[in-house]
Amino acid sequence: MKAAEIKALSLTELQEKIGNEKEALRKLQFAHKVSAVENPMKLKETRRLIARLNTELTVKQKVG
Repeated sequence: MKAAEIKALSLTELQEKIGNEKEALRKLQFAHKVSAVENPMKLKETRRLIARLNTELTVKQKVG
């Protein structure tokens, strides 16, 4: 997800997206522990996306 796409999301959309990504990360981590994931870099990308979403959420909460 690009920065412009993240900035265009509303507060509720951000919170929903964070929840979805955290669930996806949890499933990826579980799958990785059971057997090797096809693309282990997906774990890192998902963690970073969650961090970007949280950062934008914090900015919007402080401004709004």
